[in-house]
Amino acid sequence: MQWETVIGLEVHVQLRTKSKLFSGASIAFGAEPNTQACEVDIALPGVLPVMNRDAAYMAVKLGLAIDATINIQSVFARKNYFYPDLPKGYQISQYEIPIVERGKLDIEVDGKKKTIGITRAHLEEDAGKSLHEEFHSNTGIDLNRAGTPLVEVVSEPDMRSPAEAVAYLKKLHALVRYLDICDGNMQEGSFRCDANISMRPKGQEKLGIRAEIKNINSFRFVEKAIEYEIERQIDVLEGGGEVVQETRLYDAAKNETRSMRSKEEAHDYRYFPDPDLPPLMLDDEFIQSTKDSLPELPAAKRQRFIDQYRLSDYDAGVLTTSRELADYYETVAANAGDAKLAANWVSGELAAYLNKESLDLDQAPISAELLGGLVKRITDNTISGKIAKDIFEAMWVGGGDADSIIDSKGLKQISDSGALEKIVDETIAANPGQAEQYKNGETKLIGYFVGQIMKATQGKANPKQVNEILKKKLG
Repeated sequence: MQWETVIGLEVHVQLRTKSKLFSGASIAFGAEPNTQACEVDIALPGVLPVMNRDAAYMAVKLGLAIDATINIQSVFARKNYFYPDLPKGYQISQYEIPIVERGKLDIEVDGKKKTIGITRAHLEEDAGKSLHEEFHSNTGIDLNRAGTPLVEVVSEPDMRSPAEAVAYLKKLHALVRYLDICDGNMQEGSFRCDANISMRPKGQEKLGIRAEIKNINSFRFVEKAIEYEIERQIDVLEGGGEVVQETRLYDAAKNETRSMRSKEEAHDYRYFPDPDLPPLMLDDEFIQSTKDSLPELPAAKRQRFIDQYRLSDYDAGVLTTSRELADYYETVAANAGDAKLAANWVSGELAAYLNKESLDLDQAPISAELLGGLVKRITDNTISGKIAKDIFEAMWVGGGDADSIIDSKGLKQISDSGALEKIVDETIAANPGQAEQYKNGETKLIGYFVGQIMKATQGKANPKQVNEILKKKLG
């Protein structure tokens, strides 16, 4: 039997507010355990939650960016369940009326474009954290995260492969960083994914029974977890069994999912409107001012790069992967005087060095201004592309800017036509056999002569001029 995979993702996006969703307690990462949970976060008697305006602003910002409906009135509810890291015994979330509904994200996989529907994006507070590794037979509870503001983005079950799921996740990750509403740090838990996976016979409309894989914290693990779960469910179904609706965890060390608990339905949580919080009311002025604050979004920036800088669709896509990379590139291009060459250096040499040393862009030892200065020296024929690579390496290890390295090492390109003609004449005279072969039609030998001249000048000869002079001299 042929099977079709059905995937929906629930992504928890931690908002970049300074304080928690309903209290003034800090959400800074890395504080000592249980030092950032105040009376409101743990629901001590007599305290009342107060809604964080910035969290609403960020949620609306996301809603506008995904072409969603913004609900003028939304309602907070209590989601009741009992875990040691949930100090209230309930989580404040949104159930019947979320702040954002019916949005979409466009993705592209293997050249094919697809629109993924977004059912809703609702505000909710985070729980605390259970710590098992450090306590042997016990569990430690850190309540610092309790009350941290989240937007949970729930997709439609529109994805049909692990590749589509990862493409959607990366697109959402880039978007929330463009909007500056989340730092996107998956290792710190700022961007977490739950994947709902089910199988159904190809051509069948009815959805199969799904399993949910909780809290996957990297793009690679999302892909691996879904791949494993697809194989597991197919094995169960083809073996005559039934997939159980349950929550599972992904074990990266063993590359497998394992059962955690039976999957709850909405009624299991006994949702009801939070009696301490009035409906969240938004007005037209708030929504319009939020709309006015939106930055240039990834799709628009990509198209502008194609139009303004004459980049290919591929190059523009690579350079707009993140807001930081796009800004870096634009600074390089502005300093370089050649947008295409700047793109080649940012996505080529710079990316290779960052990857080799496992560095993020903000850790690059070469600033955008410095790289732009180096590329400019290629465009104005001060140096060749080959010499530029040596200069880049020197800049990477703290050798200074391009001009100082060029001057100190005497790396200026030889562009004087008289000097180059003399070198060309000497090279032809030293290689009469190759010169004769060239004249007899073996024109590929031009590369041999260029190589000899570059070797003689230690790479300083202007290759374009060398080619022109050689062709004239060799006839």
